[in-house]
Amino acid sequence: MTNGIIHGVGLGPGAQDLMSVRADRLIREASHVSYFRKRGKSGHARRIVEGMLRPDAIEYPMEYPVTTEIPLSDPRYNEVLSGFYADCTAHLDRLSATGEDVVVLCEGDPFFYGSFMHLHSRLSAPVKIVPGITGMSGAWTASGTPISWGDDVTTVLMATLPEEELARRIRDTNALVVMKIGRNLPKLRRAVEAAGKQDCAWLVEYATMADQRITPLAEAIDVTAYFSILLIHGQGRRP
Repeated sequence: MTNGIIHGVGLGPGAQDLMSVRADRLIREASHVSYFRKRGKSGHARRIVEGMLRPDAIEYPMEYPVTTEIPLSDPRYNEVLSGFYADCTAHLDRLSATGEDVVVLCEGDPFFYGSFMHLHSRLSAPVKIVPGITGMSGAWTASGTPISWGDDVTTVLMATLPEEELARRIRDTNALVVMKIGRNLPKLRRAVEAAGKQDCAWLVEYATMADQRITPLAEAIDVTAYFSILLIHGQGRRP
């Protein structure tokens, strides 16, 4: 029997009509669909594809055992998540061994800071990737301003980094994208101020979605939505 294929399908930044044609086709034809979600929640990826799945599609939600309950610095965090990813991979490998294809829904692009990468590195089954528009691309498009010009250096940071490192990297770049903000917003705000760039920093939440919101960093509240990205636009060389 030929093994089934595990498709890591990029959904793009959130709007259904920003998916690729290939992603749309695979999702609508899939008999097995899997996605990550927080326990007790429907999951962002699943909500994006609402109305697209076959009525008889079999869904396999992969529920994170922890999200913010354990600090990233705690050794238990990696131990718990490693076991979780191993269990998810085993399930997908078993389906593949029976000849079943599986579509794994991935917010943004599967190979850009996504959880799918932790499956990809463990899977024995054949894997194919469908790239997606990244969330940061959706964010700077929503801002209505190019993110970089000419020789601008564009830096992508995680707000989970230490405050001093954030400030140093923000100071040293021309254009900036910061992801994984959430409860780290107060720390990020201080780092932006330390870098002297508080007057040109924007927070984009739910880019391309119905509840999209763009706010100057100075006016943002202390905890942001899951889908939030901070932008500082480059001002580089132009003709």
